[in-house]
Amino acid sequence: MFGRIKSLDAILATAQKKSLHRSLGWLQLTLLGIGCVIGTGIFVLTAVGAQKAGPGLMLAFAIAGAVCIVAALCYAEIAAMIPVAGSAYTYTYATIGEFFAWTVGWALIMEYAIAAAAVSVGWSGYFTGTILDEYLGIHLPASLIAGPLALGGAEGGFINLPALVIALLVSGLLILGTSESAKFNTVLVAIKVTALTAFIALTFTSPEWSAEKFNPFLPAGVFGGFGTGLGAVGAAATMFFAYVGFDAVSTAAEETKNPQRNVPIGLVGSLLFCTVFYILVAAGAIGTLGGQPIMGGAGIPLEAGSAELARQCAMPEHSEALVCSKEALAHVLRTIGFSSVGNMLGVAAFLALPSVILVLIFGQTRIFFVMSRDGLLPEVLSTVHPRFKTPHVVTMITGVAVALGAAFFPVGQLADISNAGTLYAFLMVAVAVMMLRRTDPDRLRSFRVPAVWIVAPMTIFGCVFLFLNLPSSAMLFLPAWTLLGLVVYFLYSRSHSHLGRGIVEVVDDVVGEETMMPIHPPQ
Repeated sequence: MFGRIKSLDAILATAQKKSLHRSLGWLQLTLLGIGCVIGTGIFVLTAVGAQKAGPGLMLAFAIAGAVCIVAALCYAEIAAMIPVAGSAYTYTYATIGEFFAWTVGWALIMEYAIAAAAVSVGWSGYFTGTILDEYLGIHLPASLIAGPLALGGAEGGFINLPALVIALLVSGLLILGTSESAKFNTVLVAIKVTALTAFIALTFTSPEWSAEKFNPFLPAGVFGGFGTGLGAVGAAATMFFAYVGFDAVSTAAEETKNPQRNVPIGLVGSLLFCTVFYILVAAGAIGTLGGQPIMGGAGIPLEAGSAELARQCAMPEHSEALVCSKEALAHVLRTIGFSSVGNMLGVAAFLALPSVILVLIFGQTRIFFVMSRDGLLPEVLSTVHPRFKTPHVVTMITGVAVALGAAFFPVGQLADISNAGTLYAFLMVAVAVMMLRRTDPDRLRSFRVPAVWIVAPMTIFGCVFLFLNLPSSAMLFLPAWTLLGLVVYFLYSRSHSHLGRGIVEVVDDVVGEETMMPIHPPQ
């Protein structure tokens, strides 16, 4: 049942044949992390977090950032040891075994797809609010810019058409083989950081900014209660979405000079920078516009994305509330008299977010592709287009699923469900690090987690703690999705597994070469 473990020696032998030149220093790693992290969460989820925690959103960013820092260190050690495709799925396959690797891969499929849908919904808000409304004077009907009422969207919504279209367009580009270049990505990073720096400067110097708007600081308390998704911790479970992407730093460990020193500096430095940046953005938004949540009849905040919140936001007294905006940061600047800068910030989000959707869908198809090539999913899914040389079948399936999720669900619910899968994957990486320390203590590690028997358990505790503070619907989605995955595993994947049939396929993610190795089938 649990004996199928991929040969770590085979994986490492392939990687070592094509070792990478160590050229990255701590500054390059830090900038890489900042570029990968800043984006989706802060542009899209600020209003959602404020509705859950009020001004306590600032504390939520700190809590989520702390969990990410300890998780990042675990990622760094194992990514440096196993620098191949598949992320946490491959790490788990090589340490804990096929069964748990399947559950991680199945969770990652869900995480990437739903995260891409969440970003698509966020992009839709900036597209309709800034590009159409502010610049073109085009006002789409409410029925075409939000999901239906039955799924918690805005009142009168039928379908989020812009979100559906952008998801399908990005998927189409991936099928054609279009990807972002390093130079273009650098420009987008510069745009994002410049826009957010301008936001901080303008809000803190605005006469509208007042410390009184932070009172009460924790209207829903620190703990809103397990399963409610409320309070500072509940908001932290949602705002965790704003930090995903730091694993790009850990996967660069093999290319880093003096990794034992520079990797933790790059990881912790980028996450600390982003945490402080996020807190300052939240303080600027709340201090100028106010960030108190809209309360329900029981004196607790209404659920973000709920029909009742949509009805309250439609009332004149809440029309300018931070928690009601679909493009929170641009909305804040417009409200305090900086319409042109607010529109520029909206344009920055409009330009930057499609690249995030592209990376997320690409990541999802890569996990799908690797699992299919391992035999755990039908091999037709790893079919490569003869002309475009891309996995077009799985990309089309993913694109349709992402588009449907974006069309009908609100961004807050999508982010919470995505976080559930991410937290599970991070937890398993921490478990894998500790297992390898016990089962293979002499293995070469270019980076070792300091105080691993403290850091790894802290990662596990932090992931479980945030998971339990997600809304109950998001918590229940992961086990339901996992049960579906187990049905697929036992009915199809276990009997079709290449490892189970005596073949290990090792893929070097850097050069794209394959090594086929016959082994004795595990019993």
